[in-house]
This record gives sequence, C-alpha cells and structure tokens, in this order.
Amino acid sequence: MSGTAEQKVPFEAICLAETVMSSLGNYAKAYLVLGGEGWKLREFFIRGGLQKHLTHSELVTICTLEGFVAKANRSEL
Repeated sequence: MSGTAEQKVPFEAICLAETVMSSLGNYAKAYLVLGGEGWKLREFFIRGGLQKHLTHSELVTICTLEGFVAKANRSEL
C-alpha cells in the first residue's frame, strides 16, 4: 500500500476495529500507536479526530508511544 504513514492511519484503525469485532470476545479494544517524529496530524489522531468519521471507533485507541507505555505501566491495557 503506497502513501504516507498518516494516510494509512484511518485504514489501520478500520482494520483494527474489524479485528476486535470478529475476535468473538477475545479482544475488547485495540491500540494504534504512533511512534517517532514528523507527524503533522499526530494531535488530530490522538485527540480523537477520526472518531466522527469511523464506525466502531470506540474499539480503537490511537495514542503516542509514550501514552501507550504509560497505560501499560499502570496496567490499563
């Protein structure tokens, strides 16, 4: 799939939501972790900018690497 990483985020969020829904209850939520620098839309994605555009967006949390590690350290995953 060609395109920038930012262009792929919505597609990956859709794929993750589909995986959660088809997991027969094995997964309650998925995380899409945006690591590294150079993200122009990073704040848009991690502040929920895609939510109004994607069905089942509540099944996928888009976060920074630091945010994901913090959740893991607090046993919130």
